[in-house]
Amino acid sequence: MMSNILITGAHGFIGKHLARWLAHQGHQVMGLGHGIWPIPEAASWGVTHWLNGDIQSGNLRLLQQAGGTPDVVYHLAGGSSVGVALANPREDFFRTVATTAELLEWMRVDAPQAQLVAVSSAAVYGSGHDGPIAEDATLTPFSPYGHHKRIMEELCRSYAASYGLRVSIARLFSVYGAELKKQLLWDRCVRLAAGTQPLALGGSGHELRDWTDVRDVVRALDLLSAQASAEVVTLNVGTGTGSSVQQIASAIVRHWPISATVDGLQFSGQSRPGDPFSLVANATKLNGLGFAWEVPIEDGLAAYVRWFQGQREVMQ
Repeated sequence: MMSNILITGAHGFIGKHLARWLAHQGHQVMGLGHGIWPIPEAASWGVTHWLNGDIQSGNLRLLQQAGGTPDVVYHLAGGSSVGVALANPREDFFRTVATTAELLEWMRVDAPQAQLVAVSSAAVYGSGHDGPIAEDATLTPFSPYGHHKRIMEELCRSYAASYGLRVSIARLFSVYGAELKKQLLWDRCVRLAAGTQPLALGGSGHELRDWTDVRDVVRALDLLSAQASAEVVTLNVGTGTGSSVQQIASAIVRHWPISATVDGLQFSGQSRPGDPFSLVANATKLNGLGFAWEVPIEDGLAAYVRWFQGQREVMQ
């Protein structure tokens, strides 16, 4: 059955992929967030109504008038990285916390029957966790980014408890894929393209992350809409397998077309503030819903390198 879906942050990396996936499932997709997005380009990602603006009640009502009241809302708008939040915590607070408050209040008044999938981050877990982290683990955020995501989650639980809004929370781990133009994979490819040798990275190289291909992540988010309830189901969206930064960076070099000409990797030994040593999901709850990861890490990284090479050809 076709649903009417609203995605905040639809113009972002994950938002684009989610919009395309949901549109391919036969749903109507509206989007709100920042960025000039010509109608043909937005439509190519499956977005029928796009509004470039802040997440606030006036803009939400404009979209509601144009495309109808949503059945499902995916809230992806918010701060996008630990580094940016550390540099400007006030801006990150408004991007993550204030936008969530605006969205929840609009839903309470104008779309109380809609289901909300609030997209959070493994950063809420913080540091000091050994091995896979379960959803009921103690939350000890290590950065403003993680603290603000935790506050966002609590706002959702407050509105669910007080007003009966139906919510599920997705804690994403290290999402990668085509259209990602920041962080480790993008930086490595940019430096390889520029011929920068050797490739120097921060940290020890042994830091562990749970790498998840965006094509799988959007399928998981689609699944979580049915879990939304006033009890607020919270799920890790991770594979349960950790890969070290050194393994990932080496794989990018290995899949690079001229990898034989590249010197090895170097690590400074100095970790970036706000970065825990290990963030790997306990995936038991997600697996219990029948979800299966389909993109192996090597295939996903090879696909990312091919996408980057395609971007270079377009820009040249």
